[in-house]
Amino acid sequence: MSKIAVVYWSGTGNTEAMADLVANAAQAAGATVDKMTSAEFNVADAANYDAFALGCPAMGAEQLEESEFEPLYQDLRGSLSGKPVGLFGSYGWGDGEWIRTWAEDAQAAGARLVADPVMANGAPDGDASDACNALGTALANA
Repeated sequence: MSKIAVVYWSGTGNTEAMADLVANAAQAAGATVDKMTSAEFNVADAANYDAFALGCPAMGAEQLEESEFEPLYQDLRGSLSGKPVGLFGSYGWGDGEWIRTWAEDAQAAGARLVADPVMANGAPDGDASDACNALGTALANA
C-alpha cells in the first residue's frame, strides 16, 4: 500500500477542493493519504511518503504562490527524484503557463509525473473533477 502526501496552498478554496478530490480518489484506490496545507507539511518528513500530489493555483503572472508554496516546493524538489508525483491547481486567467513550467521543473528534478497536470478554471467541476479523481487513482497505483 502506498503512502501519499497531498500538499496544497489555496487562497479561494478551489485548489483545496481539488486536493480533496485527489486525496479521496487515492484513498478509494487503497492508498494511505495525508492531506495538508503547505504550511502544515514538513519537508523533513518527505522520506515517509511514496508519492506526492502537489497543488497550487496560478498567482500573479502565472507563477506559484511565492510566500509559502514556492519556498516549500524548492525545499521539497530534491526529494522528488524517482517518486510518483501529480500536480494540480486552479486559475482564473491565462492559459496554464504556470503549471506547464512547474511540470517541466518537477521532471527536471527527477519526479515521475503519473498524469498530465490538472487545471481547473475556478472551482473543479466536470472534466477537472474527473481529472482530479484520475490523478488520485494514478498516484495510488503508481
